[in-house]
Amino acid sequence: MFKKFTLTDKLLFIAALLSLIYSEALFFQGHKEDAHFIGIWVPSILAFGIYLKLIKSK
Repeated sequence: MFKKFTLTDKLLFIAALLSLIYSEALFFQGHKEDAHFIGIWVPSILAFGIYLKLIKSK
C-alpha cells in the first residue's frame, strides 16, 4: 500500500499524524485550547496533500 506513496505523501502523512499525537498529548496534560488549535491542523495538512495530488495529476 505504501509503495504508491511519494516522498511528499509520506511526509504530509507523518506531519498530520505527529500533529494529532501532539494535540492529544497537550489535551491530556490540560492545555485544551492549545490542543484544539493544533488538532485543527490535521485536516488542513491532509487537504493540502490532496490538493497537491490534484495539481500534479493535471
